[in-house]
Amino acid sequence: MCQSCFTRRAFLGASLTAPVALSGCDEAPNLVSDEEAARMGQEAWEQMLEATPLSRNRSYQEALDSVSMRLLSAAGAGPEGWEIEVFASPDINAFALPGGKIGVYEGMFNVVQNESQLAAIVGHEIGHLEAEHSQKRMSAQIARNAGVRVVDFFLNIGGIEYSGEIAAALGLGLDYGLLLPYSRDQELEADALGLTTMSAAGFNPQEAVTLWQRMQAANANRAPEFLATHPTPASRIREIEAILETI
Repeated sequence: MCQSCFTRRAFLGASLTAPVALSGCDEAPNLVSDEEAARMGQEAWEQMLEATPLSRNRSYQEALDSVSMRLLSAAGAGPEGWEIEVFASPDINAFALPGGKIGVYEGMFNVVQNESQLAAIVGHEIGHLEAEHSQKRMSAQIARNAGVRVVDFFLNIGGIEYSGEIAAALGLGLDYGLLLPYSRDQELEADALGLTTMSAAGFNPQEAVTLWQRMQAANANRAPEFLATHPTPASRIREIEAILETI
């Protein structure tokens, strides 16, 4: 075997195992500053507002405001700089963006039965922002894209047939082998932070279990867990019950 071929193969092997090593780290390197993340969050928020109008249901917004203020106070954060709004969409979903922006869709109010269940949703999204999950996801995507480009470069140097297709497949492999499991971990971390904040704010954290039982019934058709960024409701309920034993 020629030395150059050996070198390329050795490098390629190291490149393929690097994502596995990263996925086992306690903390991925943060490649995005808070300021850059907030700027990107603002841009995404403005795009959301253009695509989906804010809800005109004042009772929904007032309930969200009341719950959010209690949670932010319990988390030691003032309301200044936060935008927490109800969006006019029937989807059962909520999201958080860097810079203190949280959106809850109207469809979620068809699932929640009380303030504590709404607090489980908002507390979870606040947890994402407290743990800087958006920055970590962006950093992981930057690292993923750089890794695939490096592998593609060395495949092309070696004149390997179908190098483009191989690199594309590696990108898919990194998505499902690294990014999505990491995202599921973030979801569970946000649950833990949210439950703690709920409890501190005087809400009943046990209602989070009931919420996810209702979410499970409302979202019966789900993709397999290993292809989803979120844990299945059943997995989430088990994790939440374990967390509740420690609160």
